[in-house]
Formats: sequence, structure tokens, C-alpha cells
Amino acid sequence: MKIIQNAGKKSLMVVQDLGLIIIAAATIVAVGIEVRTMIDARTVTLADLLLLFIYLEVLAMVAIYLESGQLPIRIPLYIAIVALARYLILDMKSMETWRMLAVSGAALLLALAILVIRYGHVRYPYGKE
Repeated sequence: MKIIQNAGKKSLMVVQDLGLIIIAAATIVAVGIEVRTMIDARTVTLADLLLLFIYLEVLAMVAIYLESGQLPIRIPLYIAIVALARYLILDMKSMETWRMLAVSGAALLLALAILVIRYGHVRYPYGKE
């Protein structure tokens, strides 16, 4: 039974690593496409930079997970904040006031969640396990 459990764990780890490599490769392809779009347009907008930043954060998240086997919950929250900021920048002119306030409020709630998580990690650190 122990052999089957170990084989199962190793199989899941391989599938997980393969999935992370696919995510990293797809992100690198997306960066290339975005850079090509900027070159073709001969302009770089703030929305383009924020999208590249999102891609960079995804790559950092994959790298951290592959190194440590743990995913800090703050990284997806950072990505979400940047995505909301990009959404605001792209659609601000056509957005109703209530929607703009809702998106801004969501970004604020995510920022507060990051502060609470960070405080919890400093005040109540994990054990050495």
C-alpha cells in the first residue's frame, strides 16, 4: 500500500510540475505576442506595461512554487490588483460611476487583505515544519 501511495504522490507531482511548465511557457508566448503588438503599434501604453507586469508576476509565482513547493497567497492577490487597475485604465471612459467605484473598492479590499495576511505572517509566523 505504501508503494502505491508513493507512486501516486510522485505521479501527481510530475503532473503538477508539467502543468506549471505549461503555464510558464504559455506566459512567455503571451509576453512575446504583447511585445510584438507594441512593436507593430510603435507605442507603449500604460495598459501594455501593466499586462507585462501581470505576466512577470505569473512567471515569478511559477518560479517560487517550483523552488519551494509553496505558493504565497499574496502573489495572486498582487496579480488581481494589477488586473483590476488595468481594467480601470482600459475601460474608464465607458464605465459607469458605480462600476468604477466597485472595481476600486475591490482593489482596496485586496490591498487590505494583503496587509492582514502580512500582519498575520509577522505576528504569528509558521513553525519550522
